[in-house]
Amino acid sequence: MTGVQTCALPILRPITDKQNISRVKLAYLIDATAAPICIIAPISSWAAAVSGFVEDGSGLALFIRAIPYNFYALLTIVMMIGLVILKVDYGPMAAYEHNAETTGDLFSGANPYAGAEDDAPSDNGGVLDLVVPIAVLVICCVVGMIYSGGFFSGASFVEAFSNSDASVGLMLGSAFGLVFTLVFYAVRRVLTFRDMMGCIPEGFKAMVPAIMILTFAWSLKAMTDSLGATYFVRDLVRGSAGSFDVFLPAIVFIIGCLLAFATGTSWGTFGVLIPITMAIFPMDDPLGIICISACMAGAVCGDHCSPISDTTIMASAGAQCDHVNHVSTQLPYAISVAVVSFITYIIAGFVRTPLIALPVGVVLMLGFLYVMKMRQKKV
Repeated sequence: MTGVQTCALPILRPITDKQNISRVKLAYLIDATAAPICIIAPISSWAAAVSGFVEDGSGLALFIRAIPYNFYALLTIVMMIGLVILKVDYGPMAAYEHNAETTGDLFSGANPYAGAEDDAPSDNGGVLDLVVPIAVLVICCVVGMIYSGGFFSGASFVEAFSNSDASVGLMLGSAFGLVFTLVFYAVRRVLTFRDMMGCIPEGFKAMVPAIMILTFAWSLKAMTDSLGATYFVRDLVRGSAGSFDVFLPAIVFIIGCLLAFATGTSWGTFGVLIPITMAIFPMDDPLGIICISACMAGAVCGDHCSPISDTTIMASAGAQCDHVNHVSTQLPYAISVAVVSFITYIIAGFVRTPLIALPVGVVLMLGFLYVMKMRQKKV
């Protein structure tokens, strides 16, 4: 997901700037469409992370079965489409969008990245110079992940992907992708060798603010882990599950949101809640699958809202907007989807099928956007 943000945002910034779309709106669009896609994509590091918490080797199958119940991810995508079609904004985002449309001020204030403006575009570039390096980067990252999982040592593709080390795989894929891009641009004479070498330290400098925030965020996460908050939540859920099992998906969703928001990590939330859920429900019980999906959805929601989340930090850094502004404008949108998802999980706890719960959630989400559109017209 961070690869998507890193590649997409520099490409999209000039396009959205010409259309007078605020930088906070760009950051939200990328942040909101990256994580929800990853959490419902079987071939992703997120699927590998979830699969790793299932000991019998059926983690990928469990992940796929949980996709229709991942209401936060699915409803976030529905909201993205609704926002674009209905052309509606609300909360602090509406003010930023109004300033961008009427005055051309994309930041509604000072530009925190004023000293790191994009270089002038090269006249030598073409569509292939954009598409080919990104395609090679994606392929190299996938190959790097299965390599770290032992695919070339005899492991099956699914086993290698489940056992992959995402950090190693992405590092290897990025390194090979960078080398390919340098050779590719040199052969096509898109940039000179001096210009390409000059881009590397500029990229490092642009990432320094994000690295600093991440350092402090991981420090905060380590402190919360030391306090033992996750163990308290585990014991509380395990001791109270039997008395309100139909409401458990909604409760697990809320707990996942709070844990991920406080720690800034969705994968850590997976590690806490998924084993607890598997201990409470057998996986042949539909309610168990719903609760597993609620764990993933809540983790993504909390990670999406958290100001110390690495994905939130990467989105604001990539869009080159103020981090606090990104969080404050994104929060009302994420909370809106979370409320609708919470209601949908209550419905799913009773009906235990996505064929009923998901359409109800979609109708509620679109209905909410329509109401906000009517209120926007009145204003």
